[in-house]
Amino acid sequence: MKLHFFCVLIVFLLFNSCQFFVKSEKELLQELDTIVDFTSVDTSPTFTICKSLIDKEKQTNCFRNTIQQKVGEKLATFSLEVKNPIDEIVVVTILINQKGNFKYQELQASEMITNEIPELDSILRVSVESLPKIYAAVKRGIPVATQYDLPIRIKLEEN
Repeated sequence: MKLHFFCVLIVFLLFNSCQFFVKSEKELLQELDTIVDFTSVDTSPTFTICKSLIDKEKQTNCFRNTIQQKVGEKLATFSLEVKNPIDEIVVVTILINQKGNFKYQELQASEMITNEIPELDSILRVSVESLPKIYAAVKRGIPVATQYDLPIRIKLEEN
């Protein structure tokens, strides 16, 4: 009788212990919620004039147009002279930190441009780092740093 009772108790405990080996739905959802895609942001970096736009695509386009306009205006204040005509696109890599400040990273340009305009790197650095503070990109409600590649068309005639 004791053996029979002991066997029933063991079987009962085995059936009830399954819940300890299977995760609950809440635990599974919490586990899934901790997986973060760091290749995208919820909200892109934004200038003050673009903040009122609701559509994410329009806000991103506004950011691109504004940054190109502001860097273009700053570049126009510099006088550049070249021996040969230039019509090329360079790419400036910019870091926008969590506080919304711009930091110049690097310049991707052809060898011809770097030879013709050796000061272009420092001019672009000054142009980028003089940009006004903006709203940083946001991921899950937290401001995050982002990297942006800014294409700039350099078109100069020879003197």
